[in-house]
Amino acid sequence: MTFRDRELCFDTPKVMGILNVTPDSFSDGGQFSAFDKAIQQAENMVNAGAAFIDVGGESTRPGAEPVSLQEELDRVIPIIEKISKNLDVIVSVDTSKADVMTQAVQHGAGLINDVRALRADGALNAAIQAALNFKVPSCLMHMQGAPKTMQKQASYQNVVEDVLAFFKQRLFDCAQAGLSTEQILIDPGFGFGKTLDHNYQLLKRLHAFEQLGVPILVGMSRKSMIGNLLDRDVNQRLAGNIATATIAALAGVAIIRVHDVEETMDAVKIANKLQSVE
Repeated sequence: MTFRDRELCFDTPKVMGILNVTPDSFSDGGQFSAFDKAIQQAENMVNAGAAFIDVGGESTRPGAEPVSLQEELDRVIPIIEKISKNLDVIVSVDTSKADVMTQAVQHGAGLINDVRALRADGALNAAIQAALNFKVPSCLMHMQGAPKTMQKQASYQNVVEDVLAFFKQRLFDCAQAGLSTEQILIDPGFGFGKTLDHNYQLLKRLHAFEQLGVPILVGMSRKSMIGNLLDRDVNQRLAGNIATATIAALAGVAIIRVHDVEETMDAVKIANKLQSVE
């Protein structure tokens, strides 16, 4: 897959480092909202082996309040521009706003990562324009409901089949609008409108999503699916993070989105070796 001027082969999973430049993200809110700290963290993650840095300026944790367009732009654009010019990494922008997508790509982002799967006003058009102008893929995530209320009444007939059906429809809609499946990744949306069991059903059956024919991105790092099962606070979930990342790597996902890049890289290397031996 081509990300601006970079071509990446997903023969083995790649690690995406999370860079939240927000005051209220669930695990690292406020830690990297200062420009210099954000750039240093990005550099640390690249040195640890991250192929992507995912920059987000609006928290999507359960109960999160939306932020204004200008506030989100002020948070993410300077960071994206600095990273893309100075570090050897693909920059991803974590947003659902069309204007943020457009400006992020103009300032160096190589991937659009949208928790609303390009369903917000103008988001699909912005992604199509970016794909045409800059060869920038988009990642579509599944979410039931909205961040503020998504965990209140999560309900499915069959979570894996329901999420698959959602993606089949979104891929069709995107193709009809002019966005080729060659420019799309998918994310099952762990923790976004799912119960504990829903999350582990998705994790157990990640292989089911291969039928869609597009790369799979997963993000489980430090989430409640780990904390609630293990009874661990948000900063005590590293072992759970590594376990879920290893399972995802063995399932053949393309990208694993994490806070702890160095430790995840070790897990991925072991999974890769296991896959390569007779």
